[in-house]
Amino acid sequence: MLIDFHTHAFPDKIAQRALSSLAARVNCTPLTDGTVSGLLEKMNEWSVDRAVVCNIATNPKQTVNVNNFAMETNSLHGDRLTALGSVNPGYDDIPGELNRIAGTGIPGIKIHPEYMGHTVDDPVFDTIFELAAELDLFVITHAGFDAYSPSRIFANPDAILRRLRRSPKTKFVCAHWGSNMMWHETYGKLLGEELWIDTSLCVFSALDKNFAVKMLNKHDSSRILFARDCPWDSSSETFIYMDSLPISDDFKDKIFYANAEYLLKTQH
Repeated sequence: MLIDFHTHAFPDKIAQRALSSLAARVNCTPLTDGTVSGLLEKMNEWSVDRAVVCNIATNPKQTVNVNNFAMETNSLHGDRLTALGSVNPGYDDIPGELNRIAGTGIPGIKIHPEYMGHTVDDPVFDTIFELAAELDLFVITHAGFDAYSPSRIFANPDAILRRLRRSPKTKFVCAHWGSNMMWHETYGKLLGEELWIDTSLCVFSALDKNFAVKMLNKHDSSRILFARDCPWDSSSETFIYMDSLPISDDFKDKIFYANAEYLLKTQH
């Protein structure tokens, strides 16, 4: 069983435009065409049983449409995909939209501080985190370096720690091993805290395997999630990377699917 906790897809009518724009910004060639069908095709190729689609409302006006797309995706492909909701902190009815998300069975939401223009510890996110906790929704955030904003990191380990202290009841997932390309700082400040990390971009960003093992062994084994950040990194290469690490089979099972099943409220 393999669950990929961090992928992206877009509505067919905007997928090409959205992916082309993102690829130019991050100077990276995508591995899918950005559509749901393209993601499913790669999942089959890479032997992924289920994928989490991380949607992002980059501005307030997108919020409802982004969540409509997530709901449609789950309705059509719920056997393979779990599409997350998203609420931009500038949206005018955050409680209403979070309740709508939770009411359809979506288990979590994605935020991206860089795209939303606020650091992850900014008070503008407080209502989102507080209501997410009340509704039993997890929150996953981009964390660490992002080529979209190379000169400023909106979710570094210190900001993440401050958010943890502000929102201790929220199930909080930090992508890219806790903070992309800030792994030593992550190791010293975040690992062992009550948050989840995903393993996306370890191949793309060339995380040293010896240090990866050190990071895994410091963190709670029930709070680590297999992920790759498709379409930017390959699930097969990420699986090979993770499977090659000298950790127990039980630990790998937790990473590859069991921990994700807890957050997604699913069983295989």
